[in-house]
Amino acid sequence: MPDAIEAEGLVKKYGDVVALDGMDLSVPEGTVFGLLGPNGAGKTTTVRILTTLLKPDAGRAVVGGFDVVRDAARLRTVIGASGQYAAVDDHLTGAENLEMVGRLYHLGVKRAKQRARELLERFDLTDAADRPVQGYSGGMRRRLDLAGALVADPPVLFLDEPTTGLDPRARVGLWEVIAELVAGGTTVLLTTQYLEEADRLADRIAVVDHGRVIALGTADELKDQVGGDRIELTVTSAADLQTARGALAGLAVEEMRADPGALRLTVPVSGGAAALTTALGRLAAERVAVRDAGLRRPTLDDVFLTLTGHEADEKIKESVR
Repeated sequence: MPDAIEAEGLVKKYGDVVALDGMDLSVPEGTVFGLLGPNGAGKTTTVRILTTLLKPDAGRAVVGGFDVVRDAARLRTVIGASGQYAAVDDHLTGAENLEMVGRLYHLGVKRAKQRARELLERFDLTDAADRPVQGYSGGMRRRLDLAGALVADPPVLFLDEPTTGLDPRARVGLWEVIAELVAGGTTVLLTTQYLEEADRLADRIAVVDHGRVIALGTADELKDQVGGDRIELTVTSAADLQTARGALAGLAVEEMRADPGALRLTVPVSGGAAALTTALGRLAAERVAVRDAGLRRPTLDDVFLTLTGHEADEKIKESVR
């Protein structure tokens, strides 16, 4: 399967701030590729270069067969993009917003109107088509923005944190739309801070930190890098948390992780359910009051912590946006 997106050694600096430090990407056609990382990791800068909004200081990138620098004008005709904030005109109706995008793509008045109605129906916005966008909810605005990115039916779509600020129901609805697009052959590069989003949508995931890819693979492959099972338990007091750490130290095959605020302890173990049984026995012997306990596989959260040394939802100032 040929690659729809290729990037080699992308570098971008803003004074002393290194936004990208040798970014490499390879995205096969008809797949979803997830760029996963905290704010400041370089995700948005990567998208801006791949969509011709920024020029790299070094390296090269090709999207849909076009070089992002040499063939920028032609490249813009084969891509769509939706950012973190809906780029819609509040004073126009939903239909007028999409018709305007169609005319910008030189579809002609008739085809632009037709395409707008097709997309309004697809995104369940027909009833609101003739209402000013300023009265739309956040989820409706996000759907309209994504519809705008699809007006020209682009084979490659860039979605930069598309579900930021959406409620869970709206987020799931947008996931379904993305899945339909990919089933129809669209290639999607998705940036996100939502681990569940990457886990559910992406065929492959690149974990990005400090402007470079630090891990690459499917969600399962990334989780396998972290190791085996985890016992996760919640206790009723800070004293019990300390006691639990001492009682389970002998079971841990890696360093335990405590969250004092949530009174939660995560213990990497081997042996599966047998290890959980042993752990509960030790806690009972120490009279630790356990509120909840369970055995689980590593998550992408664990991948983040292992690879970057910080949680995935850590808010780092985005100085390069």
